[in-house]
Amino acid sequence: MTSELSRREFLAISGLLGCALPLAGCSNLNGFVASRLGGGIPESVAVTNGRDIDPAFHLISRAGFGPWPGDVERIKKKGEKAWIEEQLEPEKIDDGLCDFRAKRFESVFLDPGTCYEFKREALRKDLCRYHLMRSVYSKRQLLESMVEFLSDHFNIYIEKGDCIYLKATDDRSVIRKNALGRFRDLVLASATSPAMLVYLDGKENKKEGPHGIPNENYARELLELHTLGVDGGYTQKDVYEAARCLTGWRLDSGSKRGTAYFDPNLHDDGEKNVLGKKIPAGGGAKDVEALVEIACNHPSTAKYIAKKLVAHFVSEEPPQSLVNRVAKRFSENGGQIKPMLREILYSKEFKESAGSKMKRPFQYVVSCLRATGADTMAGDEVLEYLTRMGHGPFQYPTPDGYPMEANPWLGTLLWRWNFAFALCSNTIEKANVSLDTLCSAIGLEDLENIKKTPEVLFAYMAGRRPNQEESKAFKDYVSRRDFKDEKVRDELIGLILSSPAFQKV
Repeated sequence: MTSELSRREFLAISGLLGCALPLAGCSNLNGFVASRLGGGIPESVAVTNGRDIDPAFHLISRAGFGPWPGDVERIKKKGEKAWIEEQLEPEKIDDGLCDFRAKRFESVFLDPGTCYEFKREALRKDLCRYHLMRSVYSKRQLLESMVEFLSDHFNIYIEKGDCIYLKATDDRSVIRKNALGRFRDLVLASATSPAMLVYLDGKENKKEGPHGIPNENYARELLELHTLGVDGGYTQKDVYEAARCLTGWRLDSGSKRGTAYFDPNLHDDGEKNVLGKKIPAGGGAKDVEALVEIACNHPSTAKYIAKKLVAHFVSEEPPQSLVNRVAKRFSENGGQIKPMLREILYSKEFKESAGSKMKRPFQYVVSCLRATGADTMAGDEVLEYLTRMGHGPFQYPTPDGYPMEANPWLGTLLWRWNFAFALCSNTIEKANVSLDTLCSAIGLEDLENIKKTPEVLFAYMAGRRPNQEESKAFKDYVSRRDFKDEKVRDELIGLILSSPAFQKV
């Protein structure tokens, strides 16, 4: 395909489509299994006729990773509010097809001690592929979106020390278990997570002499990144006192290898004072609970978490009025996450923000796979594209996690284009698309129909009809192409997936 579309011609066409953004530098389960579990491409898929982004399309694109063929119609039939409420109860959603695909990555379901028997590369691939597969195929899209958000908020770099052996358990018992629960429970689970104890050196934190200083690495990030925020009003004394609360937690290297335990002999059991709150002496292992309670109840935490959630779901410049309302829900409901999500997803600000956020590379790749109804086992080539784009799962070295803002990702555009065209030409190993089936489902049974109404493809992918400039670009493109070859159709779909209309959400 790339030989038929020169770089110069691609840039010319994509420029017309508004694509000239700044540049810096398995077997087919859609047939047998997916069709029986309801996960294939349906026979018919409706396409919007509106010039504005369809509200149901916007909802699944922001609260999840974009629509799978037929999702927009299902949301419309159910109702947007009912869909949101359904997503807030993920355990009630049948996710059989996704579970079927994901079970092959055996190491993500094992205890840490058993994971030590695997090679690091095998663990890395299983974990990354599992994360990608659940994002692509899960019907619990809001849960997966929150897993992505929280994996950055409580970031763990799997290449540090033994984190690679421990992160699967952290993903399962910390992030996924609490993603729609209470924020305090998330923080507490993370504080004593073996993976976090390794990543931020908590396992090295122990009682020092009268003039010694405990290891403050995790305590600082707990206050700065996980709860209050960098401007949350804590002091260096608070970091020191928090570190004292966290002394004594260790990582078992014996029969229960990879599990956390508390050693009272290494714990500073004296009185502490954190953020103006006294923690009495003699608390032992419960000092961490007291610390987390104080930090999560601090007013700055409500504001900080609200701002980050609004940035994730609405805008990288969060509307202050919405942030205030979401922070209020945090405080009123003891840090419960669901009321905050309701406030965001039902808000006017959310509805009016359609098409304004640039997708991060992971979201872009997943949305491409979902939009095309791809059959993938997330092989090495797919993961390699994410690595080239700088967004390999769990591979960000610093505790702040991958950036939410658009600017750091502008240099990934060429690799996005490469991925889109490779996907549509079926040249990515273990990522197969049936564009014949997809085009037939949206009413474009043959190449002549596509030539006459290419806007239908755009509307399906972008959730709206093309504007005047985009329509002109399509006419110019079609007039210079011979639609007797399916490669031209594949090229056109790749071009749409590369356009700003699809790159934004």
